[in-house]
Amino acid sequence: MILYVIALILTGAGIQMVLPWWILPLWAAVLALGFNLKAWPAFLGGFLGAALLWGGYAAYINSVNQGLLAGRIGELFGGLSAPLMVLATALFGGLFGGLGGLVGSLARNMLPLSD
Repeated sequence: MILYVIALILTGAGIQMVLPWWILPLWAAVLALGFNLKAWPAFLGGFLGAALLWGGYAAYINSVNQGLLAGRIGELFGGLSAPLMVLATALFGGLFGGLGGLVGSLARNMLPLSD
């Protein structure tokens, strides 16, 4: 599962430079399918990898612009502070990645692939 998380972070960062945000859950599913993970480890690995990727990138952007953008967007969501917006970004990314990993794991159970 650790290799899955590392692969998701490294390859997901490269893929998201050229493709839209929703490619990460699809990529998490493809990787979980390839790594032959069970459902629970696939969800946890996808959650952790995507949360670290999106949360880390959001924290980097937040530090570069001194929290201005996250603070202003946080005001739209009921007055959330910039760090809470970074945390929310990480949680949503983790949820998307975890569900993508789960779909990949369950798809492997449905497909007649050789083990």
